[in-house]
Amino acid sequence: SVRSFLKKQHLGRYNEEEVSKKKAELNTREEQQKAAAEAISVGSRCKVEVPGQPTKLGTVMYVGTTEFKSGYWVGVNYDEPLGKHNGTVQGKQYFECQDKYGAFVKPLSVTVGDFPEEDYGLDEI
Repeated sequence: SVRSFLKKQHLGRYNEEEVSKKKAELNTREEQQKAAAEAISVGSRCKVEVPGQPTKLGTVMYVGTTEFKSGYWVGVNYDEPLGKHNGTVQGKQYFECQDKYGAFVKPLSVTVGDFPEEDYGLDEI
């Protein structure tokens, strides 16, 4: 069978060296996420840069761990309706914002700084 072949050849999860290397990388990445999360404070303005998506501006509304996925997450209230939800995920409310304005991103994708809210002049229409 495939399983016995993998065991004999020490491939995949049966290669202890490779498995330990992946665990070490995962722990390093988790520590980086934790350090980045601790540097972010709720209420500060931020820029979110996720690969493959446009750059978005918003306000940090939540920093910490969540029930829907392990690790550290940053809840962001975007200036434009580019999010996925209103701060509630799987029935638990982490923060409040308008529908489609909230999203959770990894701390390494968030840059905190002086990013003023852009006025698009939509109130005049």
